[in-house]
Amino acid sequence: MLSQFAQPDYKDTQVPNSSASTPPSDMANGAHGAIKGGKLVRLLLALLLTAAGADMCVGGLALLQMDGSSYYIVTGAALLVVAALIILRSPAALPVYALIVLATLVWALAEVGLDWWQLAPRGGLLVLFGILLLVGPVRRRIGQTDGRKFTILPLQTAIVATIGIAIAAWIAAPQTVDGALPEGPYADAGTNGDWTAYGGDAAGRHWSALAQITPANISRLKPVWHYHTGDWPRSGDPLSVTNEVTPLKIGQSLYLCTPHAQAIALDAETGRELWRFDPRATISASAPFLTCRGLSYMPAEQPGDTAPCAARLFLPTPDARLFALDAQSGKPCANFGKNGAVDLALGMGGMQPGIYYSTSPPLVAGALVVIGGQVDDNRSVREPSGVLRAYDGRTGRLVWNWDAGRPYATAPLPAGATYTNNSPNSWSLSSYDPALGLIYVPLGNATPDEFGGARTPVVDRLATSVVALDARTGTLRWSFQTVHHDLWDMDVGSQPILLDLDLPGGKVPALVQPTKTGNIFILDRRTGKPVLPVREVPVPGGAVPGDYTARTQPVSALNLLAHPHETESGMWGLSPFDQMRCRIAFRRLRYEGPYTPPSVQGTLVYPGHLGVFNWSGIAVDPVRQVAIAAPNYMAYVDRLIPRADYARQAANGGTGEFGSSPNAGAPYGVNIMPFLSPLGLPCQAPPWGVLAGIDLRTGKVVWRRPNGSVRDLTPLPLPFAPGVPTLGGPIATAGGVAFLTGTLDHFVRGYDVTTGRELWRARLPAGGHATPMTYLSPRSGRQMVVVVAGGYRAIGSPAGDNVIAYALPD
Repeated sequence: MLSQFAQPDYKDTQVPNSSASTPPSDMANGAHGAIKGGKLVRLLLALLLTAAGADMCVGGLALLQMDGSSYYIVTGAALLVVAALIILRSPAALPVYALIVLATLVWALAEVGLDWWQLAPRGGLLVLFGILLLVGPVRRRIGQTDGRKFTILPLQTAIVATIGIAIAAWIAAPQTVDGALPEGPYADAGTNGDWTAYGGDAAGRHWSALAQITPANISRLKPVWHYHTGDWPRSGDPLSVTNEVTPLKIGQSLYLCTPHAQAIALDAETGRELWRFDPRATISASAPFLTCRGLSYMPAEQPGDTAPCAARLFLPTPDARLFALDAQSGKPCANFGKNGAVDLALGMGGMQPGIYYSTSPPLVAGALVVIGGQVDDNRSVREPSGVLRAYDGRTGRLVWNWDAGRPYATAPLPAGATYTNNSPNSWSLSSYDPALGLIYVPLGNATPDEFGGARTPVVDRLATSVVALDARTGTLRWSFQTVHHDLWDMDVGSQPILLDLDLPGGKVPALVQPTKTGNIFILDRRTGKPVLPVREVPVPGGAVPGDYTARTQPVSALNLLAHPHETESGMWGLSPFDQMRCRIAFRRLRYEGPYTPPSVQGTLVYPGHLGVFNWSGIAVDPVRQVAIAAPNYMAYVDRLIPRADYARQAANGGTGEFGSSPNAGAPYGVNIMPFLSPLGLPCQAPPWGVLAGIDLRTGKVVWRRPNGSVRDLTPLPLPFAPGVPTLGGPIATAGGVAFLTGTLDHFVRGYDVTTGRELWRARLPAGGHATPMTYLSPRSGRQMVVVVAGGYRAIGSPAGDNVIAYALPD
């Protein structure tokens, strides 16, 4: 029976004798099935290799014509040869394929060295196909017999060598830097355990002096209460709805806000709701996003005063109001402004709904509450002002205003007058030094972001800067610009951090300013002069007609940019095919390094608009004088659209896509998109996010580790952890541990500040895209760590309304 299926390759196959446990007919059927299966796999492999080869030939030719790598067209042609040999059942298919695998290994090592995340996509699929070619039934169906093993050896050798190199690359882990930050005392540094401002206090350090939780006991952390705000995305909301709030803790209470600007007080021990205030804000679907990062707290003028509104909270709303609320009851303070609120639309001119509001909590500086605002970039050249306003925290009276368009006129604006349109805004968080009497303000860019031809000299000088203002009068004391003539939306989005640094020349009152560019500038906060060296480096020129570029840009000696200059070999993909397309896309774009100006052709912008550091900033331990940072590495593509072309597209309904902005009144509209592969993953190689430990005395990155997995970014919960972007920042504690929830997987993690080693993690019910906080519980005396898991609608993270507290067992 077996003889009718016999092929020449099977002449050494024996039919079992009658004493065998398996009947001859079953063996024959098994052999028949193997032969048929082998033939099917052979044909399927041939088809796949033909498709792969053809695709690589076409893409490789396009790449070669753009002076790109010749690997793809050569490999594509070789794969077509192998496919033909398989169809012809020629044993030569195996050694030829072995040459492809070995050549790919040599090429990959030459391009990226022992970087596993870049080696795997280059050779993984080829190794898989090679293993299939070595499977017995497949091998036999292409004319390879056991009697001719010499033709198997090259492919076996190539596959073993490739897998061995992959293992070595995994062990080498070149993206990881191991080191140890200076040790410090793991003891409470004198604190009542409160968290009184978004960054812990007015210095913005994201640090707590509590030390109950340490590297030795953090593994015992457990959830102790879980509160649901009940605030979910609604019909008519903007696309991007996220809860980025960091709660406050004062006395017995925890205070937070929700995306729809509901203010909530919880019992700090149990998480029980004490009160809720809903301003019933008008929500505009055309707003860029909807969030509330936090409330601000002003203590009573007389300690211990419990009269209504003696201690108060300040709540910004999406319809441009600022409320003062009684901290005990949540009721509006009637003596503040009009019915408890001031109107932030005053002086802004004809303001469209959703175009301006304060997403970040205002700064309380003594008796003043100082607030800026978020402006929806790139709508027009007549957008609301970026003015910063200081109100009397008791009455709501406007005390001073500082407008970067008129920086030396700080007297309150007269009734009926308007602030400067399009002046740089401060949408993030400011800091305050009461001893110096200075407020430190991070400034954004002047919109339109990607075209600066119409900016005034004074605006151009102050945009994308950190400025110091006199807290009493708003007078400008100094400014430090982090990007000159910003054409890349490199707003200074992180809160300035204040600490006194012990340097060889003595103690210096310092300001640490993280930026989107990856530069961390360390300045003397008295004068704005650099403490850590800053040099001006030449950058590409060639802006579009009507605009210009700065000749140089400032670069700090402390820079967290992963790879300052992207290259074609740094393009990435899950397979050679999407990687090839990323290479083609890279070659089609204009890119001459950082600060390549926007173009009609399309410009690769790296770091991109998300920035290396954004609103969540970094954490600084002022005792150990170290910082914990979670930088992001994502490129974007900016494409300018000439006004006539934009108008034509708009007339045909073609400018409503995500990322498109009109810049009405400017010569160009703009389209801004992340630089992604056809599979929706970044075109640059991982890591896309890391955790880093910095010694601020020396300005050195002492340790760095890729941080976060793709578990919640793929349909299957894959265990790969290449390092993912972070939306939400870290906190550090005197106990030597840091906490972070902002990675794009749904975890809260605890780390050893000294080494960066992950010590603990807990699964969250949604993405935790907010900065955690910690406090001392008022009755049990336990150190609590509170995280908010509200998801992020715009990036596909499911919505949530979770506030969760963790603590050690009693």
